Amino acid sequence: MPWEPGFLFINREMDPSLVIFALAFSSATLALDNGLMRTPPMGWLAWERFRCDIDCRHDPSNCISEWLFRDMADRLAEDGWRELGYVYINIDDCWSSMDRDKEGRLQSDPDRFPSGIPKLARYVHDRGLKLGIYGDLGMHTCGGYPGTTLDTVAIDAQTFADWGVDMLKLDGCYSNSTVQEEGYPLMSKALNATGRPIAYSCSWPAYEGGLPPKVNYTQLGEICNLWRNYDDIQDSWDSVLDIVDWFSTNQDVLQPAAGPGKWNDPDMLIIGNFGLSLEQSRSQMALWAIMAAPLFMSNDLRTLSNEARAILQNKVLIQINQDPLGIQGKRLLQEKSRIEVFWRPLSESASALLFFSRRSDMPYRYKNALSQLGYTDGNYKVYDVFTGKTMPVLTHDMYFSVSINPSGVVMWLLSPIVHRGKAHSTGNPSLLHNHVE
Repeated sequence: MPWEPGFLFINREMDPSLVIFALAFSSATLALDNGLMRTPPMGWLAWERFRCDIDCRHDPSNCISEWLFRDMADRLAEDGWRELGYVYINIDDCWSSMDRDKEGRLQSDPDRFPSGIPKLARYVHDRGLKLGIYGDLGMHTCGGYPGTTLDTVAIDAQTFADWGVDMLKLDGCYSNSTVQEEGYPLMSKALNATGRPIAYSCSWPAYEGGLPPKVNYTQLGEICNLWRNYDDIQDSWDSVLDIVDWFSTNQDVLQPAAGPGKWNDPDMLIIGNFGLSLEQSRSQMALWAIMAAPLFMSNDLRTLSNEARAILQNKVLIQINQDPLGIQGKRLLQEKSRIEVFWRPLSESASALLFFSRRSDMPYRYKNALSQLGYTDGNYKVYDVFTGKTMPVLTHDMYFSVSINPSGVVMWLLSPIVHRGKAHSTGNPSLLHNHVE
């Protein structure tokens, strides 16, 4: 019977050494104890595509309003997204009124959200989805709307809970390091105190440079479910590359911080917008899957092309991203040929290999062997994630070649063939041989 990707992770006879290997990659820190986001969250987020468009008079289909979020909720529910795991509909900045109400609570803009956030939350929940909202730990949001100051943390957390909100993204504009150091943990406690499970996205590290000693990833893993580490993504390939480079350069710091319930967030998927080619769109999706990144699309689901939809709804790619082991992948190699190799260990002895071209000239034929990538003795089933084809079985020391398009990727899902009741290792970067191509 042909090997199918759906059976890739079914291998119950795991070598005990693989368990040790997996544990070596896990973090010793404790995640936020709300039981949420045990795999990277998936959904849709307004910011990159729709920004702070509040001109509903002249641009009614694109302005930040309850109708935009209802439209996107309908698309997630009706176009096959929800069943794949895309369940969050997330409001970003510019949703609120410029004034709090007489009790000091945040309130939505009455013209653009006339029904109010509670009714929008019910609309979203009725479609089997979850609603996320945006706040800012400062005097104002980045867009100039009322922020959450230290004295309003508790009332804002309770307001969001009363409204039926399922996730909070807390930004850090118009604040400082002292306020953030107190405020981000304070909001975590306040959300837990409401009794409603509300996932918590912290932008804190992005405002402190993303790295120790200013950023304490042990603490972040204890108070937040995910966090923005770096700059906002823009609708351009250069922006994607900048983010990938920063995460790869600092992977030894970032990778151990991630795991079930606590995720590094390289920001939104911009697939289906204006800045990426088809090859670059595949590359972003594959790289985000390798990085165990949250998958929040920021695009217009109403006008999405079939090509973009196919990338974003690739079931095997999503399966890799959602792997329950929750280990963030790494960049293994940067070749002189400008080919880069990324690797991620997965459950049940499986692994993902990504061959990524930084070239801009023509397709490049890249040659290597699994043994040069840290894979141990054995035979491996190989599934090509984008072509959907099962490849010939590879022996660890057998050289292979792949043709990679400019700014494109080839992504493999590998599973060791069980021999005498044991599965072979999926590779260990500490065993990596030097290889310059």
